[in-house]
Amino acid sequence: MSAAKKYKPMDTSEPNENTENIAACLKKAENAAATTAASSLGRSAFSAQNMNSAAASTNGDRLPNFSKLGANHGEIRATSTTSNLLNRIHNSKPGDVKKIVIKNFKAKPTLPENYSEDTYVKLEEAVIAIQLSKPIKYSLEELYQAVVNMCSHKMDAQLYANLKELTEQHVKRNIKLKELTGGSLDKLILLEKINHWWLSFCQQMIMIRSIFLYMDRTYVLQNSSIHSIWDMGLDLFRIHFAQNNVVQKRTVDGLLTLIEKERQGSSVDRGLLKSLVRMLCDLQIYTSSFEEKFLDATNQLYKAESQRKMQELEVPEYLQHVNKRLAEENERLLHYLDSSTKHPLIYNVEKELLAEHLTTILQKGLDSLLEDNRLNDLTLLYGLLSRVKNGTSELCGNFNGYIKKKGRTIVIDPEKDKSMVQDLLDFKDKMDVIVRNCFEHNEKFTNSLREAFEFFINQRANKPAELIAKYVDMKLRSGNKGTTDEELEKTLDKIMVLFRFIHGKDVFEAFYKKDLAKRLLVGKSASVDSEKSMLSKLKQECGGGFTSKLEGMFKDMELSRDINIAFRGHALSNNRDVHNLDLSVSILTMGYWPTYPPTEVTMPPQFINPQQIFNKFYLEKHSGRKLQWQPTLGNCMLRAQFDAGPKELMVSLFQALVLLLFNDKTVMSYEEILAATSIEDGELRRTLQSLACGRARVITKTPKGRDIEDGDQFDFNNEFTNKLFRIKINQIQMKETVILTTFRHNQGNNLLFKLTFQNEEQKATEERVFQDRQYQIDAAIVRIMKMRKTLSHNLLITELFNQLTFPVKPADLKKRIESLIDRDYMERDKDNQNQYNYVA
Repeated sequence: MSAAKKYKPMDTSEPNENTENIAACLKKAENAAATTAASSLGRSAFSAQNMNSAAASTNGDRLPNFSKLGANHGEIRATSTTSNLLNRIHNSKPGDVKKIVIKNFKAKPTLPENYSEDTYVKLEEAVIAIQLSKPIKYSLEELYQAVVNMCSHKMDAQLYANLKELTEQHVKRNIKLKELTGGSLDKLILLEKINHWWLSFCQQMIMIRSIFLYMDRTYVLQNSSIHSIWDMGLDLFRIHFAQNNVVQKRTVDGLLTLIEKERQGSSVDRGLLKSLVRMLCDLQIYTSSFEEKFLDATNQLYKAESQRKMQELEVPEYLQHVNKRLAEENERLLHYLDSSTKHPLIYNVEKELLAEHLTTILQKGLDSLLEDNRLNDLTLLYGLLSRVKNGTSELCGNFNGYIKKKGRTIVIDPEKDKSMVQDLLDFKDKMDVIVRNCFEHNEKFTNSLREAFEFFINQRANKPAELIAKYVDMKLRSGNKGTTDEELEKTLDKIMVLFRFIHGKDVFEAFYKKDLAKRLLVGKSASVDSEKSMLSKLKQECGGGFTSKLEGMFKDMELSRDINIAFRGHALSNNRDVHNLDLSVSILTMGYWPTYPPTEVTMPPQFINPQQIFNKFYLEKHSGRKLQWQPTLGNCMLRAQFDAGPKELMVSLFQALVLLLFNDKTVMSYEEILAATSIEDGELRRTLQSLACGRARVITKTPKGRDIEDGDQFDFNNEFTNKLFRIKINQIQMKETVILTTFRHNQGNNLLFKLTFQNEEQKATEERVFQDRQYQIDAAIVRIMKMRKTLSHNLLITELFNQLTFPVKPADLKKRIESLIDRDYMERDKDNQNQYNYVA
């Protein structure tokens, strides 16, 4: 080793401050060299007593051996070296570079005799003292240095073998203790002793490794085939612990017993469990010796518990119990079980508590949970069943079945017709909340909900469509107070959801059109914006063809307002006969509005003259058109004078015709009124009943009674009183037709009867729907045959089912085909009677 140093030029004439400093430094260096030599001699003497060789530093560098040098030699060497260095510095010239050469000693360090044997004994005593928890005679630094010396002189292999043998003897000696192998010891005490032994063994191996650390970092690292000191200790512990079946079995059984006590509610030492389970993991026997038995015990426990709890508890309480058990097992995993056990443990618990009883849980408790709207329990049910295989599928199937069963009870029962639509809306809202909040808006459940509603709502043909149309009419009438526009809009959106489920949308259209016509003609619509909003919803759902006639009705009303304004101006300027009559006429396009049967009645002169004037006015503006008056849709405002004072009566045109007769005669018979008005018999009886038997009895009947009979006498009631000035007299609805349905019980010969009531107006509307459907079927058959020319019966039926938008039976289709054959639109093939040919 060499070193070079340059010095700056110095002034040789006068010694300056720098020269004095250098001299002082050299003096200090001389003293330091003497001190270093003395300390080296002392250290070499200590080394000669213990090793008789040069000691190695902790970082692996070999220390120089000064044992052969005496004190005088050291002093001479140090003094001469310092003097020579001082002379060289003074004699050197500025700019000269001098090298300092340091050489190693020529003599090689050696160990004293019997050093290895003595060191083995010393280290063995230290290891045994550590294993027996006794004091060590030697300092740890001395023991560490001994290991370093042994390894430095190639004795590390023998040293490792001796340490391994000592460790193995210690493990064998402990594992054969009677207190571990004897069967009289309590399991908890046994576990505590094993845990104490394990923790002590770990501490001992840590202490031993700190002494043999140099060997662990040199010899062990250079030989990949041998274990580190720590791994060697664990390996020996594992071998002898696994070979001793008695100790291993008692340990595992003790652990299982403690866990079982904890599952039963007892308090156990989780720290002890955690330490022993960690011991099994460190020894790498956790899976083979403990986990399999633990999972078997878990299966047996929860299998018996689930069978017992299913009989004792209701479904909500059972679900709470399962949730509690799962939380407890997750807590055990968190505190002392190995993470690798999580999946098989939770799977087995879910299998025994849920999967094995899935059908029973759903059949026993789902309907009651849905019926009682127990959202928290349903949320828990969904969360638990989603953890097991096919859990959500089974839940979805049972959910679908409940909706169909519950919905059918709402739709089928005629006694619930008045509240059917509201019940359906409430039921749909309830199921939507459950799907959204409890079932996490699962798409499978959403689709199942739609399918179930579509199924049960069409179990009763036509009636739901009719009632939904009437419900819309009730909401859109001006008398529906107490709801804001926003609430009405939300209600219409909900109604549209039900409308989507209906197959017979043409039935809804027919009744909706009839009710819309009444609202528009009588002026009872709550809001034009709401009406148009509903129309836009129907158009968006069914297309423009479905709402084209409904839109035409609104256009007719707008045109009628313009025509009435023009007519009033025309009447004021050209004719004075209508000044005392406020005439408002609605011009209805026949193709847009419901079909009304033509009715001829005898009008009084004060009505005929304005009609003729309006006819002339309209036909002059629109040549080629024809007006047909519909008295059944008319309404009037009459001013009547009673003894109590004047009143304004809002009545229908038929009621007005009857009341105006009493301006000429105060008493009239039924036959006289019939002859004077020419009103249809049934309609006249309903009209007289509303005037003489209703709440506002402006005429009296003799004899008294609810029904109008031939020969009854009617008299104007001058004594009529009412707190209101303007009084609306409602028309009596058409009588209901009683339909008797007879069917035989399946299990006997008893005949059961079912009465249903059908309004004549309702019956007429259904007949119109049926007739329209026949026209649509005929048109579809002709359209298909015209395109295909020749088609078999089955293919034609299939095509018709694909094209028709309303439910229809194959027998009805067959009747329409026969009708078209009779009318020469198509014919049967001569060679194949099951095939049809189009007739051009």
